Amino acid sequence: MTVSPFSRADAPRQSLTAGVRLAAATVLGTFGVRPFREQVRENRSTLNETLPIHSKWWRDHAKADGELLYVAIGDSAAQGIGASRPDRSYVGQIAEELRASTGRSVRVVNLSVSGATTALAVRDQLPRFRDIRALRPDVVTVSIGANDIADWNPERFDRNIRSILAELPLHAVVADLPCFHFPQNERKVAEANRMLRAAAREHGLVVAPLHEATRRQGLRGILTQFARDMFHPNDHGYAVWAEAFGPALAGVLRSRRRESLSSFERISERQAA
Repeated sequence: MTVSPFSRADAPRQSLTAGVRLAAATVLGTFGVRPFREQVRENRSTLNETLPIHSKWWRDHAKADGELLYVAIGDSAAQGIGASRPDRSYVGQIAEELRASTGRSVRVVNLSVSGATTALAVRDQLPRFRDIRALRPDVVTVSIGANDIADWNPERFDRNIRSILAELPLHAVVADLPCFHFPQNERKVAEANRMLRAAAREHGLVVAPLHEATRRQGLRGILTQFARDMFHPNDHGYAVWAEAFGPALAGVLRSRRRESLSSFERISERQAA
């Protein structure tokens, strides 16, 4: 079947139109306007049904072998809620890029839990990370804290984010919180990101600029890069997240490659002597 070039040209416009309708319905539903209220509830319920599916998918794939080990700490975004498939989350897209750029197989251990706050990450994910840290993961990413904004407590956030970052290896990459777009939330996000960056500096960790990457998407991003609940990203939104991690991860891989070569050269020199 031949696809009309006009159909392809119309696709972005259709996506934008659908986004406008979804955003309008979400705003009206949030303010209790029927029937939009029921539509919002249904959209959120549909995504909630994917929580156990995504969780099982990541648990099953964590058992696969790989030449590189990638460990992720996070919340529902790392799980890929809102994406068409679990591997279209930013974690899945990062793993795909790692395979393509290194030519090596990648085992992904996704420790993330949907709904996780920094407090829950300290309680549930850090103990599991300590167990796997002995395997010396090649790549570690962290994106946590967005769920703290709903019940914002600066002292608690600062304490928890410092506890998490203190456990990470020096080559881990930590994302700051994404853009929430609404001024009231953005004030809280700005405070959280100041704390996160300060803690990252103290521990010598690289911060992926997720907030700036998502903020730059602007209104078009709001209308085309979110899932049906207008909270979680869709596949396109998660691609933006993965790109935000990209430069930092590339730098980490280059650094670790140089370290490996230096270690090999030192071993060779000792053997030659």
